[in-house]
Amino acid sequence: MANIKSAQKRIRVAAKRQARNKHIKSTTKTAIKKLTTAVGAGDADNTQAMLVQAYAAIDKAASKGVYHKNTAARKKSRLTKLVNKTVV
Repeated sequence: MANIKSAQKRIRVAAKRQARNKHIKSTTKTAIKKLTTAVGAGDADNTQAMLVQAYAAIDKAASKGVYHKNTAARKKSRLTKLVNKTVV
């Protein structure tokens, strides 16, 4: 355990940020998993709604700094390709 006051605060702040990042990543992964499940089931009606939710989750993660903007763009691109390949 740190003895210096500033180091103790850094530990507390890092733990808070880690918890926030973990929550955002988890919700993003859940949205992506729901979308891939809907695509796998061939549910075209649900797929578009799930795609919108996944986009929102990815954009939120990117705006919070959890994902780099290029990472977010890559994830969205891959999801769009997946949906277009199966729905069309």
